[in-house]
Amino acid sequence: MKIRAVSVHPISYRVPEGTDFRMGVGRMVKRDAVLVKVTADEGLVGWGEAHHGRSPGAIAKLIDSTLAPMILGMDPLDSVGVWQRLYKGHFATHGFGAGTAICMSGIDLALWDIRGKAAGWPIYRLLGGSRKDLRAYAGGLTLGFQDPAALIDEARGYIDAGYGALKLRLGDTPENDVMRVEAVRQALGNGVDILTDVNAAYRLEEIRRIMPTLDACRVGWLEEPFPPYDDYAYRKAAALGRTPIAAGENHYTRFEFQRLMADDAVTVLQPDLSKCGGITELLRIAAMASARKQLINPHTSMTALNMVASLHLLSAIDNGGYFEADATEVNPFRTELASVDLDVSSQGCVRAPDGPGLGLEIDENFVAKHPLIDGPCYV
Repeated sequence: MKIRAVSVHPISYRVPEGTDFRMGVGRMVKRDAVLVKVTADEGLVGWGEAHHGRSPGAIAKLIDSTLAPMILGMDPLDSVGVWQRLYKGHFATHGFGAGTAICMSGIDLALWDIRGKAAGWPIYRLLGGSRKDLRAYAGGLTLGFQDPAALIDEARGYIDAGYGALKLRLGDTPENDVMRVEAVRQALGNGVDILTDVNAAYRLEEIRRIMPTLDACRVGWLEEPFPPYDDYAYRKAAALGRTPIAAGENHYTRFEFQRLMADDAVTVLQPDLSKCGGITELLRIAAMASARKQLINPHTSMTALNMVASLHLLSAIDNGGYFEADATEVNPFRTELASVDLDVSSQGCVRAPDGPGLGLEIDENFVAKHPLIDGPCYV
């Protein structure tokens, strides 16, 4: 079997008018994603998602012009060989670093989709796992910089829907962050897991000011207080309180995670399958973390492709943590791009699809109707 073609499809949609969701990274005005379609012999087709990297056109161009020609004619079942060719041929020397890792991720997911379809098995079974209930928390474009009363109403809606955990967006001001965390904890009680995400919006001083409240409210983790390369700040923040520090969605490949683990400041690891190198690489990262008894809580990306891939991965590793469920009210990339059930159960859990490969089929008409929209996704 050989790889016959690789096509790339950057897609976008505008966030509905009247939506004013704000978080530490800014206000989102559109959603972007880059879909990768790999065609092999015998009519087998696999789909993957590369993160948009805030530059979806550039990510798509890099795959189309440089990476795809490098793997044509290779065996699509040789995911390790394909990964290594791209790593040695582009990533390791004179390449585009994070951008290349993102591109490799989309290609790798598509190859695993083909592998599952060739075997007639879901990916979790290929990986040695089983279909199981996976704990989910309400994430996505939810629980932002709102008035506490509105925030509590939204949070209660997720709890009523079955979620046992949710994530609050921090990074507004320390005073507003403290007010919101305390209000939600008081309203929901101690039976709900509250997680928080700063989106790299703060300096060390702001973290010092909010950490006592996070500790007192028993927050499950403080996610990405700083950019991924601020090693000094991460080490200092970890010593400020008991709340675990989380990061990883902006770390690429096992080599960056090796450094992250060695620093021993970040204890909640959040690699993204559409960024870190795909399933092939995340299995390596998960094994490294397992040796340290650390859980993998994957960051999920824009579309159902990544979300489903994350469910397969969590169903097959021995150190899986939370699934980040996209609880965004309107996200056609989750609900219309592919027909798959990603709703949380009354027990707050989600299961991976049981069909071969990723277990979903892409609506190519939907893809054609959502071409790339140029410009920044956050303002």
